[in-house]
Amino acid sequence: MKVLIAAGGTAGHINPALAIAQKIRQQDPNAEIHFAGRKKGMEYGLVTKAGYPFHHIEVNGIQRSLTPKNIARNLVAVWHLALAMPRAAALIGQVRPDLVIGAGGYVSGPVVRAAAKKGIPTAIHEQNAFPGVTNKLLAKEVDLVLAASPKAVEKLNAPQKTVVVGNPVRPEAFLQNRQAEREKLGVGNKIVLLSFGGSLGARRINEVIADLAAWHTKERDFYHIHATGSRGVELFHDLAKEKGFEGAKQMDVREYIQNMPQLLAAADLVICRAGALTLAELEASARASILIPSPNVAENHQYYNALELENAGAAKVIEEKDLTAERLIELVKQLTAQPEVLHQMGKQAYTLAKPDSLDLIWENLKKIVK
Repeated sequence: MKVLIAAGGTAGHINPALAIAQKIRQQDPNAEIHFAGRKKGMEYGLVTKAGYPFHHIEVNGIQRSLTPKNIARNLVAVWHLALAMPRAAALIGQVRPDLVIGAGGYVSGPVVRAAAKKGIPTAIHEQNAFPGVTNKLLAKEVDLVLAASPKAVEKLNAPQKTVVVGNPVRPEAFLQNRQAEREKLGVGNKIVLLSFGGSLGARRINEVIADLAAWHTKERDFYHIHATGSRGVELFHDLAKEKGFEGAKQMDVREYIQNMPQLLAAADLVICRAGALTLAELEASARASILIPSPNVAENHQYYNALELENAGAAKVIEEKDLTAERLIELVKQLTAQPEVLHQMGKQAYTLAKPDSLDLIWENLKKIVK
């Protein structure tokens, strides 16, 4: 079987796509799996590192804020979009796939649409509770819609071919030994905070986390792991110096977290954005969280993702427009004063997890392949 997967933009699209590819290969060792995406995007590095053939199609989003710089970007985006469909059609002819899967990002649109026009079985996976425009349009054309959340079903407007399968996460997210990971960190019975704002970093999160660290390094015996992101390294270093916690033994500051499943297992409370993949890992590891949705995403989908956890009693949500250091510190004070509450929030998070997500995806994909 030959499979072509289109995914791009963020790790929240690419990592589920890679998990699906791994599942297909486990079930069919002879499967030939190809990926399509942007060479300048995150997908190129992640996909080639995983060892899959990569095909370049350049597709960019339209910038809604019409500054002179964005107008220039939009002209380039329109040009790439005009070329994307013929390039996608040529790629379909070159690979000759038996199945095409769109896992999100702008590149999914032309690739999946070109396959559907040629009568090739097609599927899309929507990671968010509030679907993006691309998947809303593709849902009408594909053979199978895989939705992470029941909330997405009605918005995709194709209920007869939509199956709720959750978000696939790395199997190790379900398999960590909490006590062993805490022993590796040498934290004893301390409360462990884990915070991050994405691989690039989020300036506002780095700023309020610095205020939180300045408070707890003086008044609480927490152990705090914080990832600044690549753009936040210098900023956070300067804030630590300014606020007086530079070199504090309670702080473990990193640029990026390479061992997320292990650190989630060790944590008591997680402070982070609300990307779909992040939330799936919080659910799989049964962790309480304070979620700060990014306001800079299409359709404000992170906010709707976060609400699902808050409504289940698994998280507290602070929108960035309401985010202050004082509010965050007060919430951390309240939650860490009641370990049983954190434990119950974690249990509620796990009720939303779908450990059989990849099995469900595979079983449904098999049904549409000729």
